[in-house]
Amino acid sequence: MEKEEKIIYSRQVVEFAASANEFCKYLEGTKDINGIEILKVMQRLLPFIYLRASLLPMLEPLLEEGSEKTVTEFDWTRMHDNLLSKMGNNDPFPVILAAGDPSDGLYTGSIAESMTDIYQNLKDFISGYKSGNEEVMNDVVWEVLMNFEEFWGKKLINLLSAIHTVLYSEAEEKGQNEQPGNDETL
Repeated sequence: MEKEEKIIYSRQVVEFAASANEFCKYLEGTKDINGIEILKVMQRLLPFIYLRASLLPMLEPLLEEGSEKTVTEFDWTRMHDNLLSKMGNNDPFPVILAAGDPSDGLYTGSIAESMTDIYQNLKDFISGYKSGNEEVMNDVVWEVLMNFEEFWGKKLINLLSAIHTVLYSEAEEKGQNEQPGNDETL
């Protein structure tokens, strides 16, 4: 157990926990923040979370039962509905399944749903990691890494692509709406 204790307190795990906590706290405080501002923050925060998750150590689970889930269906729905109301028409995006897959773009994703699914995984991780029980901490690190590899890592990449499209298509539209000669600094 001595080796696992060092790993669950390693720099990689602590930095991932800090990034995950920052993501969750930010989303929990978005009641009075508009959708574009949320996306600007996510554009900067999501790559850090992806990087930190990719650096997590591979552990073996210690407990027979899975970790406790703290995000309830009510919590998920409340977070999703808040984000959905802020995203408006920017919410749907084409989903990329795998490079060269003929079904690419045939599925529609949701920015709000993707952020909420990632939130759920990270919030459950944070709750277990903060428990102080080293076996639970070990298992939530293992579980969040498994879920990252199979589920939310791909979702995060698709989400980041959608955010990029929204933010930079909006910038393009602003540039097209400005008429030459309206810039008073010329």
